[in-house]
Amino acid sequence: MENRQLHIDYEFYDSLSELPIRLQHLVGQSRKISAMGYAPYSRFRVGAAVLLSDGTVVLGNNQENASYPEGLCAERVAVFSAKANYPEQPIEAIAICSNPMDFSTSVPLAPCGACRQVLAEYENKDKKDITLLLTSLKGPIIQIKSVKALLPFQFSAENLTE
Repeated sequence: MENRQLHIDYEFYDSLSELPIRLQHLVGQSRKISAMGYAPYSRFRVGAAVLLSDGTVVLGNNQENASYPEGLCAERVAVFSAKANYPEQPIEAIAICSNPMDFSTSVPLAPCGACRQVLAEYENKDKKDITLLLTSLKGPIIQIKSVKALLPFQFSAENLTE
């Protein structure tokens, strides 16, 4: 037996003003769109802003349904919309903002497993790392340089061949 370890490198920003301007804008967009999430059941809204390589920003927010789990997370709404409308544009970054309705938090939350897998698919397809910016309506921002850091043992197209 061999004991192995993984570690995650990330950057921690105390405030929005510490980020480069274009990433400040992306985080701002994710915060704004989070307020429009449809979350009557979980009461936990999330917004996502996807930055494409040509500078286009595509927004999404969570969309719930009384028939769980038929809703969709903000990250997948934004990514699927981006890839449906701009299929040739690689994703540069995604800002994800948590915005609970019944309490206030300043803790940035990471995407769920399904969203990590979807982001990994496009990172692999486009052969380009996707920067993740995790935030809430206020407080610190966590920047992670690649989905691989959050999903090191991902399922990919290579798993479908002999």
